[in-house]
Amino acid sequence: MNNADTLELKFYECEKKLHNRPFLKQPFGNQWEIYTWGEVGHLARKLAAGLKSLGLRDQAHIGLVSKNCREWVIADIAIMMAGYVSVPFFPTLKSNEIKNLLEFGEVDALFAGKLENWEEMKNGVPDHMPVIAFPHYKEHSEISKAYQWNDFIDNFEPIEKTNIPKLDDIWTIIFTSGTTGTPKGVVIDYRAYDATKILIEGTNVLKIDLDGNNNFFSYLPLNHIAERVVVEHTCFRYGGTMSFVESLDTFAKNLSDTQPTVFFAVPRIWTKFQMGILGKIPQKKLEKLLNLPLISGFLKKKFKKSLGLSKARAIVSGAAPLMESQRVWFRDIDIHITNGYGMTENLAICTQLDARETGKPGSVGRAQDGVEISIDQKNNEILMRGEFLMKGYFKAPEITAEVFKNGWLHTGDQGHIDEEGYLFITGRVKDNFKTTKGKYIEPLTIENYFEDIIEFEQICVTGMGIPQPICLAALSEVGKTIDSRKLTQTLEKKLEDINAKLDNYKKISTLIVVKDEWSVENELVTPTLKIKRNKVDQKYQRNFEKWHKANESVLWES
Repeated sequence: MNNADTLELKFYECEKKLHNRPFLKQPFGNQWEIYTWGEVGHLARKLAAGLKSLGLRDQAHIGLVSKNCREWVIADIAIMMAGYVSVPFFPTLKSNEIKNLLEFGEVDALFAGKLENWEEMKNGVPDHMPVIAFPHYKEHSEISKAYQWNDFIDNFEPIEKTNIPKLDDIWTIIFTSGTTGTPKGVVIDYRAYDATKILIEGTNVLKIDLDGNNNFFSYLPLNHIAERVVVEHTCFRYGGTMSFVESLDTFAKNLSDTQPTVFFAVPRIWTKFQMGILGKIPQKKLEKLLNLPLISGFLKKKFKKSLGLSKARAIVSGAAPLMESQRVWFRDIDIHITNGYGMTENLAICTQLDARETGKPGSVGRAQDGVEISIDQKNNEILMRGEFLMKGYFKAPEITAEVFKNGWLHTGDQGHIDEEGYLFITGRVKDNFKTTKGKYIEPLTIENYFEDIIEFEQICVTGMGIPQPICLAALSEVGKTIDSRKLTQTLEKKLEDINAKLDNYKKISTLIVVKDEWSVENELVTPTLKIKRNKVDQKYQRNFEKWHKANESVLWES
């Protein structure tokens, strides 16, 4: 069929079937404001009419910059109804960054919403660009000199004829978070998105109820492909509710109140959950309690409810590697995590390791329905192909040609496939570095040896320009509670044990406990909490040689 069997057509079906049922739930303190499917459809049609009134070009590019909230979703629907292309951005961008992306992305108008940094960011927005401001959220920026959401919407009657996209029409342009350099604009059409329905209509990995009895919790950036596909558009297609977060401080409460049926998280979130539990019940005590049948059952139910996972039918981790030790640890408290592997270029669909799979430690699973995977024999790069692939990079045909060769997407990741078809990732092609001994180091492979150290929340193996690799580590909440001298002794022993398992050229010469956590704010991780190795190198490289030559095997950054 030529018209897309998805997004708007499916949204309209849910809107009709679930007209008076809750759809978008926004928290304000102890209260939740709820919009029904019918109310959202009505607001989106009025907003689409408003967009059309701006006199924009056909298939205009409409920017979206905001934390997740109900208006983000309504704006996204309206953009599609008006026949335009959404171009969403991370809400943490600085003025120079958004200026470059607005210009390069040929953005015609911008939705700006729940932001903490608009006063600085607005300096990168051209004066002539129409800006539509979401309603003001407490403790967030006031956005003036813009069309105000409610006033703008109230000026228009609902659009009578909504756009029905064709499969070859562009749905969205997503700028990647840029772990290795300048973000690239990934162009995705409706055909690729339509193909993602195989996630549910095949193995139904998300355990979606086709009658619309689904609760989603949206907190990871909605401009990230996984949140867009797994949460927003799965809800559009099959129905349910989407609940949001009021603030970082209320995250736990909002999640607990929601008790979603589908929960998607990145590894850093699982680490925080784990550290939260271990901060109250030390590991040795927890192990003893879990061996007592009555207490074990009570604790598991309590953990799941307090984390907000008591009703979760599917619990998924993605966007970065999940340590096997964490999967095992959560399995012991009856939280079973499906590990997914994908990227923006393939709409986050490549492989999955089922939550109940225990026999393939370290694997990211087998190819999902509709996916083929292979390994490039030249450099062990992972290749994949399937229907859900981007059209290419926006205004970058040369880079597109580099990643698409003979129908295969070159992922940039390295790995191997075992005899049963399970994929194991060993690192990024560009993350590998050469020591002064001329030996290549795959940092992820070595980092896996540190996964059981609960005193660490973040680690990064590096060392370009010195004879041996070193390891930088940021403490977890558990690590911060331990006396530094005692912790140093513990880490010295653990490093000795790890080095005993490594080839000589891979042995870590020095383990450095860094002063500051790596965050989005200090630009050492992406908004999806993946470490920017190049930025870490830039920050610490002047100390590499000094740390490598130190007499101590464990150092604390001064």
